[in-house]
Amino acid sequence: FLVLLGIAMPLKYIWGKPEMVRQVGMIHGLLFVLYILAVLQAKIILGWPLRKTALAMLLSVIPFGTFYVTGRMIPKLQSD
Repeated sequence: FLVLLGIAMPLKYIWGKPEMVRQVGMIHGLLFVLYILAVLQAKIILGWPLRKTALAMLLSVIPFGTFYVTGRMIPKLQSD
């Protein structure tokens, strides 16, 4: 998202090169879909309640919200 806003959008609107927006936008969309699938997988495997799943999905549209999900909501794996 940051690459899309910080690099691709200025290239499109300042320098008239829209190609980068299409490519980075496609990658951004793919990563978003993969994130939603990962949240649904966490719901199934970790047994998340609907409220926690909805919060993880809501945080996906808030800047840096996914860092909260990975840092606070997903349990840490214990190393032996």
